[in-house]
Amino acid sequence: MFSKEESRLLRQNFWISFGKSFPRKWVLYDTKIKGFSFKFYFDTKKALVALDLEDDLENRITYWEKLQSLKSILLDDYLPEAIFDEEHFLDNGKEISRIYVPLEQKVSIHNKNSWRDVMEFFNETMDKFEAFFEEYKDIIKD
Repeated sequence: MFSKEESRLLRQNFWISFGKSFPRKWVLYDTKIKGFSFKFYFDTKKALVALDLEDDLENRITYWEKLQSLKSILLDDYLPEAIFDEEHFLDNGKEISRIYVPLEQKVSIHNKNSWRDVMEFFNETMDKFEAFFEEYKDIIKD
């Protein structure tokens, strides 16, 4: 078991290492669409890359429908393992819509031996997510 401080330092070290290993500017929150963001997630049980829709329900529905219309393209050409979750609940109870790709192996941010696999997964998966977004952002935004 790690203390809160040890856990915080491990998390911090992971993200610093990731940034140094894969130095590039990710889109993440800079999509120019309100409530539409890409995220990396890594904790003591799992790692995933997600596209989150967190705006009000009306906008969430609008963007969700656009993403649904592009679902076969995303799955066929970019991320065949992507999971579409229209009603996803965050740990704080907030409801969002999420498209995500989980890393299909047991990993922990507290285990440095799993860091390289997670970093490579993050880099490859987010790169594909961003390529999809770049190609179809005009359709999504309109």
